Amino acid sequence: MAAASPEPPKTDAPLHVAIVMDGNGRWAKRRGLPRSLGHRAGVESLKRAVAAAPELGVKYLTVFGFSTENWSRPAAEVSELMALPKRYFESDLARLEREGVRVRCWGRREGLSADLVKMLTDAEARTAHNDVFHLNIAFNYGGQADIVDAARRFAEEVAAGRARPEDLNEAAFAARLSTADAPPPDLIIRPSGEQRLSNFLLWEAAYAEFIFQDVLWPDFNTEHLKAAIDEYRRRDRRYGGATADDVLAAG
Repeated sequence: MAAASPEPPKTDAPLHVAIVMDGNGRWAKRRGLPRSLGHRAGVESLKRAVAAAPELGVKYLTVFGFSTENWSRPAAEVSELMALPKRYFESDLARLEREGVRVRCWGRREGLSADLVKMLTDAEARTAHNDVFHLNIAFNYGGQADIVDAARRFAEEVAAGRARPEDLNEAAFAARLSTADAPPPDLIIRPSGEQRLSNFLLWEAAYAEFIFQDVLWPDFNTEHLKAAIDEYRRRDRRYGGATADDVLAAG
């Protein structure tokens, strides 16, 4: 039997919004600046988005900070990207903790420095009791890698006798993804003018709405976020189903 489609949420229900933070390098290049300054400007945009999201009905905000493919960039740029969580948490973690924000960091910890792993782990631990707002940072994350990791976890359980192949269904698989603690995204926003997922939330995006905006991430502000959410709320989400009017129109 096919899995039932999820129930459409109420239009005013709290949202899970995911954002591909794209365009930092082009923003810097247009200004004759080093790419590192574009990434630092992108951190300021993240702060604006986190501050604005709860006021716009967002309960979960997921941002794509560093992908498994970003390791192929020049070493100096990778080093700058590795420093961004430190820059963000040093300036904002105490406030996030105080204001009830729960931080989760999705992605592989392998390959990250011990200091960075400790910082990500500490941010999660310090905010674990919070539930006012959820900030998920996808770092050293890739949708394909996360699917492979989940499949490997289940295969290891089968090999150890803790699960049977027939136990695997959509819900069981989703529970083994690093994103299991959050609902699927309602809306995925990609600024910068690009129109692709870039290996972001491949499983979770099955019924997400997509909005692409022609603005580079460092210039992304509250009005861009509001415009995307307003557009999302005007859409008719059917989850593979149809309304009675659609059925009657089709004869």
